[in-house]
Amino acid sequence: MADRVTVIGWDGSPLTAAARSALSAATLVAGAAHHLALPEVPPGAERVRLGSVGLAARRIAGHRGTAVVLADGDPGFFGVVRTLRAPEHGLEVEVVPAVSSVAAAFARAGMPWDDAHVVVAHEKTLRRAVNVCRAHPKVAVLTSPGAGPAELALLLDGVHRTFVVCEQLGTSREQVSVLTSDKAADHTWRDPNVVLVIGGAGGTGASAAPWLMGHHPAAGAVRGWAGRSGEPGSGESGSGERPGIGHDPTLRAVQLARLGPRPGDLVWDVGSADGTFAVEAARFGAAVIAVDADPAARARTEAAARRHGVLLQTVTGRAPHVLESLPEPDVVRIGAGGVPVVTACADRRPERIATHATTRDEAEAIGTALTAGGYAVETLLLQTVGLDPADWTERERSVVFLLTGRRTSGAP
Repeated sequence: MADRVTVIGWDGSPLTAAARSALSAATLVAGAAHHLALPEVPPGAERVRLGSVGLAARRIAGHRGTAVVLADGDPGFFGVVRTLRAPEHGLEVEVVPAVSSVAAAFARAGMPWDDAHVVVAHEKTLRRAVNVCRAHPKVAVLTSPGAGPAELALLLDGVHRTFVVCEQLGTSREQVSVLTSDKAADHTWRDPNVVLVIGGAGGTGASAAPWLMGHHPAAGAVRGWAGRSGEPGSGESGSGERPGIGHDPTLRAVQLARLGPRPGDLVWDVGSADGTFAVEAARFGAAVIAVDADPAARARTEAAARRHGVLLQTVTGRAPHVLESLPEPDVVRIGAGGVPVVTACADRRPERIATHATTRDEAEAIGTALTAGGYAVETLLLQTVGLDPADWTERERSVVFLLTGRRTSGAP
């Protein structure tokens, strides 16, 4: 095992005295090509090209001598330190940090970033990274080959954002480009790069000083979930009318609990009506596409989203046909459409589907469709009775079947 392992962050600035001292004593140096070309790297040191960090860690673990690992930015922030410290390698490391590439990118843009989300995009996480960009107004994306600005732009189709693309930060070839997301796919970008994805309400304007890093819309919203339409915390504008049976607040609360929307998810809300479910799913940090055949529903949903400070996408069209052009969902809530819509959603293989029925026959038909689509089905009969606290008389009653489908592991 290496006698000493020092991880040095590099941001293009001259190396610190501590970094130069560690490098001068190194018998093995690992890093990218531009790191290994630094004049401070000892001529006699073994040089390891840092492609797979895991492979490099095994080389270092088997090395007898002093090892140095060079990495761009802060190596402890989505960097190599996590892999090097993994139990299977048994390495104890010292870290000489530098300015992270995310901090440098926001500095180039002249923007604060304590209200930003930071995600890593590679082939396995690209779709989830894009969903975070859909859901939040300020996101820094640490890209990788095959998951760069062009791929982000293509998957954001239909969602307008501004891209600040920072290529090769800290080098003589550094370049910062500002363009709209629909133009980013037309360019060839140089690695490494960081993309700032900006847009939507609150994306660039001044805001109150945050106390928790990242944009958290629920923190500024009215406390509570699944409020009745027209009451604080609900998505509806306050008409005071009783919601339809499919939009009962208790039903909505249980649907949210069953679906569990979370950051990185894409939620379809099919039959969004006044946008109450769509807004509350977005408050959990998920990306949301709200679909309804009624153009007025789109306006109501967008107004509700603005009131709660969340970002979501609205689509006007009749399901199931309108669903064909939408990106793949993680979870789906169906407010209207019956068996044909349930079948179309199941064909897209989301992890979970939640819907409701007002009669037993309809519930059986939906349950059969979900089972045929490869889902394990849970059916509940929900009954809620609103009472007047003054005299305990009944105000209103709601009875509905809730059906939740969970994709089975063996399903195609």
